[in-house]
Amino acid sequence: MLAAQQAQEALAKIQQANAASAASSSAAPAAPRTATVTQPAGEGLVYRDGGDFVRLYGLIDLSLSHKSNANAAGDTLNDMSVAYFSGNRWGLEGQHALKDTDGLKAIFMLESEYELPTGSMDTPGVLFNRDAWLGLESDALGKLTLGRQNTVAREFSKIYGDPYGSAGVTLEEGGYSNNNNFKQLIFYSGSATGTRYDKGIVWKKKIGDFVLGAGYQLGGIPGDFDTGSTKSLGLAYNAGRFNLSGFYNTANVNGFTHTSYSVGGNYKVGPVRLNAGYIHYRAEQPSLIGDRQDKAYTVSAKFTPGGKLDYEAGWQTMNADNAAVNGGGFVLNAYANTANATHSVTGKRKTLYGSVFYHFDKRTELYLALDRLTTDGGYLAAQANGFKSQSEAATGMRFKF
Repeated sequence: MLAAQQAQEALAKIQQANAASAASSSAAPAAPRTATVTQPAGEGLVYRDGGDFVRLYGLIDLSLSHKSNANAAGDTLNDMSVAYFSGNRWGLEGQHALKDTDGLKAIFMLESEYELPTGSMDTPGVLFNRDAWLGLESDALGKLTLGRQNTVAREFSKIYGDPYGSAGVTLEEGGYSNNNNFKQLIFYSGSATGTRYDKGIVWKKKIGDFVLGAGYQLGGIPGDFDTGSTKSLGLAYNAGRFNLSGFYNTANVNGFTHTSYSVGGNYKVGPVRLNAGYIHYRAEQPSLIGDRQDKAYTVSAKFTPGGKLDYEAGWQTMNADNAAVNGGGFVLNAYANTANATHSVTGKRKTLYGSVFYHFDKRTELYLALDRLTTDGGYLAAQANGFKSQSEAATGMRFKF
């Protein structure tokens, strides 16, 4: 009798223990969050973990080109050339959500350019020659980035510099083409180190339909806070069909001050986007030759009728007054070092261009492009190798991953 009672008590304890265990299991916390890897079309390979992500992406542009006056003898060149429209690249970008900061996140970008015909680095010895920056971003702060990156002037002029960029100014980098005779307009948006800042600090912010931008480049010279520095301001208004933008930019290049300002925009009428802009540039040069002043104008259009084809055309003129030339007699680009110049010329550089794109999808497209460069007065362009004109045709394929 006693043994039976003890057995019943033991069984009751086992049942109570099992019930407690089941209750504990049902109340257990959810399994840890699992990171995911996705690959949206044309957006690269993305690793996500909650509010954090890292993206591996790239672009490959293969161009076959035909050029007249390709050397000092005036010979024609047929070649697999440096990409006509877009620099070949691969990159990493990402963000990390910062806790208890009302939406603030840490952001970064590392981007490298290479030449597809040879596989060589675009800038020998420099791995991340396109971008290498770290920063912070939030709705309240805007976007603050520090390191190597596009100039503010470049970002605010891209909506009218040619027909290939975005219609409105954004917080993201982009704009302008890569290796052709109408690309030279970009140098008016330069800095002490070309069209990208080394040691740059850039702030951009959207306020309603407006975008504000400011940039500063550190010169890095002990005891001299001016030489090698660049200061920039940008302002844009994005209104959908109508977009307006402009910049003011000044740089100290080896002790000489270079300054440019610009205004332009675009307007969309049905399937056509019309772009136009004006640029004024002034550069100090040695007293022997005096200062340089340029006035540049650009107009272009993009026609997207629907379907797989779109069409682009443009014209630009760069009117140089007393521009320094190098030892070969070629006009120096805007923001180039003029310290050793001894001669100058006055003249105009004009370029007419057009293209057609066939889009297989968002990632892959074919293109055909033509441009015609002419100069007058004393203006000689390095691209034309001492001749007053050059014609260029290119066909290619561009793939984004």
